[in-house]
Amino acid sequence: MAGDALLKVQSVETFYGNIRALDGVSVEVNRGEIVSLIGANGAGKSTLMMTICGSPQARAGKIIFDGVDITKMPTHLIARERIAQSPEGRRIFPRMTVMENLQMGAGLDNLKYFHEDIEKIFTLFPRLKERQSQRGGTLSGGEQQMLSIGRALMARPKLLLLDEPSLGLAPLIVKGIFEAIKKLNQEEGLTVFLVEQNAFAALKLSDRAYVMVNGRVTMSGSGKELLADPQVRAAYLEGGRH
Repeated sequence: MAGDALLKVQSVETFYGNIRALDGVSVEVNRGEIVSLIGANGAGKSTLMMTICGSPQARAGKIIFDGVDITKMPTHLIARERIAQSPEGRRIFPRMTVMENLQMGAGLDNLKYFHEDIEKIFTLFPRLKERQSQRGGTLSGGEQQMLSIGRALMARPKLLLLDEPSLGLAPLIVKGIFEAIKKLNQEEGLTVFLVEQNAFAALKLSDRAYVMVNGRVTMSGSGKELLADPQVRAAYLEGGRH
C-alpha cells in the first residue's frame, strides 16, 4: 500500500497568538498504515493532531485528506470526512454511561450499523461490555481510554487519530490497548496516526514514524529503523519502558 497517501500534511505552520507551535511540518500517512509521531513533552505533537482536526487551523501549508483539502474546513465538517480522534486526556462524558458515550460517537449516517459496531467494540474491549450501564466518570483510567477509543471507532473512521493513549496507565493496560490498535489495523485495515510519549511501544507498533522537536519534524523512518537509531535511543529510549 506504500505511496497511497490518505493524509498529507504539507509545510504546515500553526500559531497560538504570536507563538509558532508548528514550523513547516510535513508528514504523510498511507492507507492501511500505523504511523507514530514521537517527541518530548511540548514538542508540538498534540498541536499537529488538533490542527489536522481544524482547531486551531493552520496559518500556512496544506492538509489533504483522501484527496480533499481540509486545511480551512471547520472541525465538524472534517469529522464528516471520517477522521476520528481519541484526544489526549481521554475527554469522555463523565456523567453519561458507557453506552451513552458510545452512542455519542456514532454518526447519524452510521445508525444502521449501530448494533454491529457496538458488538465490535465490546469484542475488542470486553471490559466496556461489563461496564456498559456504568457512568464514564466512575471507570478506571484504562477503561476510560478504551471508551475514548471505542467512541472514536463508532464514527467508522477512515483515519483514527490517537493522542497519548498510554498516558498515565499501568504497563499491562497499555499492552492491551496497543494490542487492540494492532488488531484493528490488521483485521479491519484501519489507518492509525498515533502521538505517543512511550516511544518504545509506539515504534514497535508502527510501520513508519516521525520524530518532532520544537515544532519541527527532525527525523523519519520505519519503526524498526528509528528503534535502532542511536540518536533516538539516547533521546527517547534509554531507561525507557521495554
